[in-house]
Amino acid sequence: MPGMDIIDLHCDALLKLWERQGEISFADAEELDVNKRRLVQGRVKVQCFAIYTPADMKAEQRFQAALDQIHHFYADVLGKHPEMRQIREWSDFDNLEDGQIGAMLTLEGVEPIGNDLQKLHILYQLGVRSVGLTWNYANLAADGALEPRNAGLTAFGKEIVRFHNEHKMLTDVSHLGEASFWDALEAANYPIASHSNAKACCDNPRNLSDEQAKALFAKGAMVHVVYCPMFIKEKGEVTIADLIRHIDHFCSLGGVRQLGLGSDFDGITTKVVGLEHAGMTYNLLNELLKRYSEEEVRGFAGGNFLRCRPV
Repeated sequence: MPGMDIIDLHCDALLKLWERQGEISFADAEELDVNKRRLVQGRVKVQCFAIYTPADMKAEQRFQAALDQIHHFYADVLGKHPEMRQIREWSDFDNLEDGQIGAMLTLEGVEPIGNDLQKLHILYQLGVRSVGLTWNYANLAADGALEPRNAGLTAFGKEIVRFHNEHKMLTDVSHLGEASFWDALEAANYPIASHSNAKACCDNPRNLSDEQAKALFAKGAMVHVVYCPMFIKEKGEVTIADLIRHIDHFCSLGGVRQLGLGSDFDGITTKVVGLEHAGMTYNLLNELLKRYSEEEVRGFAGGNFLRCRPV
């Protein structure tokens, strides 16, 4: 099995660390799908850590919750593990040494900033480099995939995307409703789908239509497949082969050089058989090597993202 650097664009380990108030160890806690031991075991070279505030949280509590999760990132992920290196610049991906694992902060939904763009600037200063405008429902920026209204970006949402463009941040379209998706794709210089699958293979509102996927590919943007069973298959046990169907489909739309991985580990309660935590990531690559060339699989693992990232 050739060595391949794996880049995972999405996990929710910070949410679990925050919920448990540091009572579990990032080093090896079994409760964490993504911990240091499992990242090493799965040969993950870069892990993106999402900041997510629960949907039922009061608005005035969200920014502090986001800051608290960032605290756990600095104290528990980076502070106790010097081999974990923060990604703050896009060039940092190229400077990781052997034995080091990159760690990048992302934001899943802009609810924590309310209507205050200065708070987004603070999050940027703390290292957030990719931002999803919402999480499934409506907020002050956009309508999500489960919002019946299906309106597009608000004026504030477009202001946020302009901020992303100015600071070379990724605008993450996963979780957006269809109208918001098209608005974001038009406005964003650096769009990405951090954890989304193909609606043609599993008809879920969180998945991308063929039209959306082809539009992302046409703009040079990445789609990262997600390991959440309900986004892979409508019912029944979900296998790695079921997930690969989505990769096959996206490739049939012309995306072979613009696909990556966005596990959603620690944000999902059910798992793909044989892909239950970060330490098992190579099971997916081994299966992909039976269908794709080594160069193509190396691209899925992380090479495609490195080529498509902002410069």
